[in-house]
Amino acid sequence: MVRPASSSGSNGVQSIDRAFVLLDVLAQAGSAMAANELVTASGLPQPTVHRLTRTLMESGHVRQLDNRRYTLGPRLISLGEGAARMLGARAQPDLAVLAVEIGETTKLALLDGERAVYVAQVPGRHSMRMFTEVGRRVYLHSTGVGKAILAQLPAESVRRALLAAATPRLTDRTLVDVEEILEELEKIRQTGYADSDEEQEVGLRCIAVAVPGAPTPAAISLSGPTYRLTPDRTAEAVRHLHSTAQRMSEYFS
Repeated sequence: MVRPASSSGSNGVQSIDRAFVLLDVLAQAGSAMAANELVTASGLPQPTVHRLTRTLMESGHVRQLDNRRYTLGPRLISLGEGAARMLGARAQPDLAVLAVEIGETTKLALLDGERAVYVAQVPGRHSMRMFTEVGRRVYLHSTGVGKAILAQLPAESVRRALLAAATPRLTDRTLVDVEEILEELEKIRQTGYADSDEEQEVGLRCIAVAVPGAPTPAAISLSGPTYRLTPDRTAEAVRHLHSTAQRMSEYFS
């Protein structure tokens, strides 16, 4: 849901606030929007939308396509990447504590289009451990962080994301049917955690939970070999994950 624009403050501050409302609308739309659609979705007057989109186009933060519809501009890419790097750096200490508590590799991931992107990682203490490059984008349907992220979205948004990215069968245990995935997401909402047990890679298990309050759906996870991250360790892992996720939620308050 897009937050309403502020009606208080000086004209300069109000203009900035309204510009961000338009950017939020475009980001959540997932596709280009016509001017009248921006007016309806933002709740802003048409002259205001026209003035702000023109200014945002000049700065490169909004782009107008040949069909006169608007989309996010290329200048936002570097801003998003910079914000993700800073968030990853801030998350490192909490992930490090979690890695010590459980002994397995810990990661923070954010929703990035139809995939999840890892923005921070702390390796576990074992010589045999999971390693993923920061910046790697992974499928949502087969990873713990991906499913924890999907469980935060409405069903129709999940359908669109899965159809846009496809759901390849990466192992014999990967769920690929959209309806089955939706059923599992309901279980994740009920239990409070996601579990990818050899669904992304044979021999690997990942347990993940959502980070509450994040402006972009986010999740943290523990990953390790299945012989070590066994089902009887799930309750302990989930308890530590939720405690860490709650601390991380303070980043966004």
